[in-house]
Amino acid sequence: MTPRTRILALFCVALACPSAAAPTDQADPDEVGKWMAIALQNGHFSRLPFSKLSPRFLDSYLKSLDPGKVYFTREDIGRFERDYGDTLDDLLMKGDCMRAAEEISRTFVARVDARIAEAERLLAEPDFDFSLQEIIPASRKDAAWPKDEAEAMTIWQQEVKESLLAEILRREQPAAQSETDSPEAKLAARYRRLRADVVADSSPDKMAAGFLRAIARSFDPHTQYMSERDMELFNEEMRNELNGIGVSIQADPGGPTVIRGIFPKGPADLLGGLHAGDRVMEIDPDSEGPREPVEILFMSSARVSELIRGKAGTPVSLKVAGADGGGMTEVSLLRGQVPVEESLASAQLIRVKDAGGERRLGYILLPGFYRDFEKEQTSCSRDVEELILRLKQERIDGLLIDLRGNGGGSLAEAQRMTGLFTGKAPVTQVKDGFGKTIILDSTFPEPLFDGPLVVLTDRGSASASEIFAGALQDDNRAVIVGKAATFGKGTVQTIKDLGESLPFFSPRKGAGALRLTVQKFYRPSGLSTQNRGVIPDIVLPGLADGHEMGEGDLDHALGQDRIAPAHGFRPLERAGLFLPEITGKSAARVAADQDFAYLREDAARMKQRLAANQVSMNLDERRKEMAQESATARQREEERRGRFGRMAEEDGAKLAIHRLTLADLKSGAGLQVGAIAAREKRPGPAWPSGLDPWKREAMAVLGDLVEATQREI
Repeated sequence: MTPRTRILALFCVALACPSAAAPTDQADPDEVGKWMAIALQNGHFSRLPFSKLSPRFLDSYLKSLDPGKVYFTREDIGRFERDYGDTLDDLLMKGDCMRAAEEISRTFVARVDARIAEAERLLAEPDFDFSLQEIIPASRKDAAWPKDEAEAMTIWQQEVKESLLAEILRREQPAAQSETDSPEAKLAARYRRLRADVVADSSPDKMAAGFLRAIARSFDPHTQYMSERDMELFNEEMRNELNGIGVSIQADPGGPTVIRGIFPKGPADLLGGLHAGDRVMEIDPDSEGPREPVEILFMSSARVSELIRGKAGTPVSLKVAGADGGGMTEVSLLRGQVPVEESLASAQLIRVKDAGGERRLGYILLPGFYRDFEKEQTSCSRDVEELILRLKQERIDGLLIDLRGNGGGSLAEAQRMTGLFTGKAPVTQVKDGFGKTIILDSTFPEPLFDGPLVVLTDRGSASASEIFAGALQDDNRAVIVGKAATFGKGTVQTIKDLGESLPFFSPRKGAGALRLTVQKFYRPSGLSTQNRGVIPDIVLPGLADGHEMGEGDLDHALGQDRIAPAHGFRPLERAGLFLPEITGKSAARVAADQDFAYLREDAARMKQRLAANQVSMNLDERRKEMAQESATARQREEERRGRFGRMAEEDGAKLAIHRLTLADLKSGAGLQVGAIAAREKRPGPAWPSGLDPWKREAMAVLGDLVEATQREI
């Protein structure tokens, strides 16, 4: 039997009997679905009317399979709606939900097989005309389902043609010119991999897990069904044992996976080439190894993570579209671990000289609100406390806390760390689904640092970061500076082992777990951080303002609301932050800054592209677009080289930067000369003095705040 015949035989077996019985020692997925449904009804914060959610359940599962709306037809959707649109809630509660999942999955596999067969036919003897003035949608996320198979095939043929055009253009780039197989062969292999993935995902256990994930996500983006493998990965992450490339990722509703942040000293940081806001389109999990590249458009973040992760020292390649709206690039890396010390807090003393003398500014970088709950040996609030004490010995005039890319962590650490700057005061309010609210205060009787304070945030600042920043903003204790808003995750999850809910004699192996949203955070003022996040007092242009995502962009995100202010909430006088004065000075600097001007141009271009939602199928036009993008990039780099050189000379005359790590504190070493690497990476020349535009401007804002505060004393 040839390999191709074997693949088709396996495919036919999966198509004929996707509901093959699970092993007798495995938990019954129908039973798991029933007890998950009970947990969702009784435990989810929102208390949604379960009996009215069938249409949402169905829509969630269909979109999880076919988010681009190129496989199912309107005829398929109508049949599913008639059969299951009003009954999925009953089927779940009766322990009979998998027959619906099986029928939908069986139809999906058949549609994928038909599309792949058509793609193979088109690529075997390609006859595409790339001189026509054809336009297709860049994303079909919001498009209607094709009315029938004929319309679906027409749309699919356009998709294949565009994919081939993109591959032809990629082959014209220097990095790909050594490849020997034809664009058609490369694309055909990619479609074969897609078919194999779909067949694998239609196996009983994976199909059941996919269906249960869709049901859980119908409640909110952070309520998730977790299979046994998902739990293993989650536990590895908690133990900091993951081998990857050192990036945080997030699914984009438009299709790609977006890089939210890059961890210092990880593989991606050390090599360069990847940047926050880049959109990953394809992953080759072995680089030139045996596995084929995988197109990851509309793929779940969990599955993308599995492709990126692997044994330390093994290669992986990513094809990305630049955050600045530029063309596609391919980045190859070796997997490895992010050094533990680089995930801990660190500091700098920045001495700024001007005509008025010297200002001494402290800077603390906090990658996460970490805490070792088992051994109690690490605590970010204790680490920050020690760094502040050391910086106070250097007589700092003000302090900048950098929370960019800080996705959160321990609530207790955020609570304690807020007290370093406020003393005993409300930090957050936590409300459950029954309306019961608990106020959490900081535990410090007096603030450790009471001087001028600035907090720097971005879209990657989430959860505990938003609690900390929101509390300081409410208290009028700090000026918040950053991109348009923080992420907007203001909910609390707990993990429930579903195996423990099953009847006593039922098999429990492989039952999985439910990550369930049970509470919501509120700021001391009563406003929730959920959905809209924390809006900075001073908003700076963002690298990806045109397409950067937050909580509010995710399906079924809970809304922002307000409760009563916390008892004992007594903010400082707002006038003490001098916001009209320092905001005006910042606006003037930002308006004159060339790098911020580039960012505004890129964001405007990206917004225009997203609004137009169209892609040209004309080869010459696409080549012209790519040439224009390359010319713009070259012009910017030439301008930056000269300007960065002048900035470095100016910095040398007026700046002195000394870094301080926790290891330095432990060993008793003094401050080390040299900057921490810039948080925001970019191609070409590095940011002068390790100061990207956001950090440089936040330092300037802190300097203005110090000056205004000292003037009033």
